[in-house]
Amino acid sequence: MTTIVSVRRNGKVVIGGDGQVSLGNTVLKANARKVRKLNNGTIISGFAGSTADAFTLLDIFEEQVKSSNGNFEKGVISFSKLWRTDKALRRLEAMMIVADKSKSFLISGAGDVITQDDDLLAIGSGGNYAYSAAKALLENTDLDAEEIVKKALTIAGEICVFTNNKFTIESIEA
Repeated sequence: MTTIVSVRRNGKVVIGGDGQVSLGNTVLKANARKVRKLNNGTIISGFAGSTADAFTLLDIFEEQVKSSNGNFEKGVISFSKLWRTDKALRRLEAMMIVADKSKSFLISGAGDVITQDDDLLAIGSGGNYAYSAAKALLENTDLDAEEIVKKALTIAGEICVFTNNKFTIESIEA
């Protein structure tokens, strides 16, 4: 349970996430880092779901990109196939948003590989709130991608009890 949102605007992609880790209705940690740079800083990732599962998946994702000779899109597809078909991996419960300088994808264990239609993606318990806020800001302001991510996460945190205001935000310039 978390909120991760990705916005792409004016040659920059930004992924941000809150820091709350919950177990049922109890907050266990307030400042977890759910957004990370991978592949020597050329890829940003954000995850929602079981933390241990997500860390395992991030490591495997990075390996798949490297084994695809750095081809990001090929690595995403290869990773998704592996996640969906491997008996141990398909039990892992998480969702991920990954982005490089030109493309962003939402990846799930159900085999979903979704690209953005409107320069944004969001996942997690507060994902719909953050998505709605970011969409409104993209369409009605000239704010940069990072400010949109911050404001969308703030709004999600005000609505979703599983989202807090301790953000990790990473970006890549195109």
